[in-house]
Amino acid sequence: MNNIIFFDTETTGVDTKDFLCQLAYKIKDETFCELYKPEIKIPAEASAVHHITNKMVEDKPSFKDSSNYKKIKELFEDENSVVVAHNAKFDLAMIKKEGINPKNIICTLRVARALDKENKIPQHKLQFLRYFLDIEIEATAHDALGDVLVLEKLYERLFDKIKKSTSSADREKELSDKEVLKEMIAISARPSLMYSFSFGKHNGKTVEEVANTDRGYLEWFLETKEKESPDDEDWIYTLKYYLNK
Repeated sequence: MNNIIFFDTETTGVDTKDFLCQLAYKIKDETFCELYKPEIKIPAEASAVHHITNKMVEDKPSFKDSSNYKKIKELFEDENSVVVAHNAKFDLAMIKKEGINPKNIICTLRVARALDKENKIPQHKLQFLRYFLDIEIEATAHDALGDVLVLEKLYERLFDKIKKSTSSADREKELSDKEVLKEMIAISARPSLMYSFSFGKHNGKTVEEVANTDRGYLEWFLETKEKESPDDEDWIYTLKYYLNK
């Protein structure tokens, strides 16, 4: 695995009906960022976040019809490539709609959660981690390339933390770079265990605390998630874990 590709998308929204309108990536010293005309109009709500308007993309090709589509597909799907994204499930869903299916994936959101075992970080969104961890970089938030630059720095922090880990009693030396990559890919492939609530009536409480004091709430929340958000693997996994299901 020689190619580490940091990537991000900006989209028309966050639902299954939405499409990408911008894609950016960085591999080694090469950066790429381009706008595309999505299959549906960009709503004002999305433009208010990433500042991409329908006028900006009206003369752009669709992603699949673009001159760089073939190169990106081959690069992302190469067996020697590892694609890195924050909340990778979302960005992967967007590029899979376009026929791109990477083989090796690292999700820095899941890795950050897994390494925050003492639940010291209030939230794990990319821009929050940027400032919470004092990542100093000039980059525009909610711009695909800006987020890629932050993502790369966050990845480096997480990589170093795993590499220097001494959590294993029989480990007397640092992990090799190859072993760290394998560990990050493995963490990314499984659901995250959520530690606390940042919403609702139990905002600020740990999930374990709520399991001991209001089990009925977790039962209700799990039933709701399974009906209304069956793709939310992290919360469904967490709720089942604390409910012993």
